[in-house]
Amino acid sequence: MAASENDRVGSVETRGIEPVPDAERHGHASQMFWTWFAANISILGLPLGAALVSFRGLNIWQAAVVAILGSFGSFALVGALSIAGKRGGAPALTLSRAVFGVRGNAGPTLVTWLSRLGWETINTTTAAFALLALLDVAFGIRRNSVLTVVCLLVFIGCTLLISGLGHATIMWINRWASYVFGLLNLVVIGFLAATVDWGKVFHAPVGPVSSMVVGVGMIAAGTGIGWANTGADYARYLPRRIPGGRLVAASAFGAGIPLVVLISLGSLLAAGEPDLASASDPVSAINTMLPSWMSIPYLIAAFGGLLLSNHLSVYSAGLTMITLGIRVRRTLAVGLDVVVTFAGGIYFILIAKDFYGPFITFLTLLAVPINAWVGVFAVDLILRRSYDGAALMDVGRSSRYWFRGGVAWAAMIAWAAAIVVGLLFTEASTSATDVWFSGPFAHSWIGSNGLGWVVTLVLAAVVYALLRRLDGAVREEASAQPPQQQVLPAPAAGEVS
Repeated sequence: MAASENDRVGSVETRGIEPVPDAERHGHASQMFWTWFAANISILGLPLGAALVSFRGLNIWQAAVVAILGSFGSFALVGALSIAGKRGGAPALTLSRAVFGVRGNAGPTLVTWLSRLGWETINTTTAAFALLALLDVAFGIRRNSVLTVVCLLVFIGCTLLISGLGHATIMWINRWASYVFGLLNLVVIGFLAATVDWGKVFHAPVGPVSSMVVGVGMIAAGTGIGWANTGADYARYLPRRIPGGRLVAASAFGAGIPLVVLISLGSLLAAGEPDLASASDPVSAINTMLPSWMSIPYLIAAFGGLLLSNHLSVYSAGLTMITLGIRVRRTLAVGLDVVVTFAGGIYFILIAKDFYGPFITFLTLLAVPINAWVGVFAVDLILRRSYDGAALMDVGRSSRYWFRGGVAWAAMIAWAAAIVVGLLFTEASTSATDVWFSGPFAHSWIGSNGLGWVVTLVLAAVVYALLRRLDGAVREEASAQPPQQQVLPAPAAGEVS
């Protein structure tokens, strides 16, 4: 099916969060492969892999297994949740109104927006480091405060251009830029692999199984979980007829392939450079391992990979901002978003002393409410037949998704309860002496083994599944028939399509 004028490469996407009509749906499941491949060829996978060795004591074989389970598993979940976008034609947090109510959805939406801002700040900061290092290596221009601001603005300008144009341009760039920057990454990876101290790698002791469990959670939180509440944003233009299983497979393999390679390489490098995991500037830390002639393609690949990830995040953040109720055009929402990340980038580079510590702490804390949302939304996706497009856009009392006072209490109670319990098992710290938050059970077996995120997700799903049956307003909504064009056949038993 041909794309509409609103979704053509090079044109500005004028659609905001309103559902995409069936007549304008187009594309194939392979688009999700390139979407998540592009988002994950950035160098942030290297310090994650290094952390598995330096902080968790795993050897390279254990780290590889952890990378496979954490990366493929978490992005299979992203693909499964993106099925909602194909069904309802709207962004993930707009569809979430049908689950939490038009008012109750504000909480999950705000958390999602903060999550996206955090990821964008990390991407922007790291890309500025890469550009500063590139100017130093190629032209001998040393870093200073003014040049730092300029590098931040260059990256933000590139992000704004791509994200501002919208969905079709993003999909096109993801595919073709992945070839270019993926090839550059392969060249650099081949060189770095040749510098590995293989003696240390093969003689590294086996780490405890509990560390592998922690590692899987850390990789999942640092990769797929951070994107779980945005998958539908990129599937909403896809035709309904595409099988859901293809979206799951395309997402898992699209992200899993580059992530496993980069995380495994980070684990290898940490055998000879254990400080890589805690480097305040991971770009420069890796750059010091390279001769100047190899630094240039490496830094270009680093900058490009981060740009591919960041324009996706900014695009989703703009949609999330509109869902929050900020009445602006999508392009203006994108602009407001990058202003905030610019300020965050200045803080991380010019003020903060540690890069990686705040990054992990940020992921740890936000993973709790995001996992709680995933548990609730996943159960609703399995049980829901369809979405009412008109009701998704109606935030008044007449909306089908008003429930009671604008809140679906079954979902809100499950979400809140899971957050509280999840935080009981959570500790967020940059070091042993710099603890930001520590729950009373953070050092229990569950907390120490990094299983708090599993408890959060499962508890949210179970509590919502139970309360959903008791909530009369939710039962009434589920039994109502939406407009004819929105009615979808129920999935077969045990299948999400």
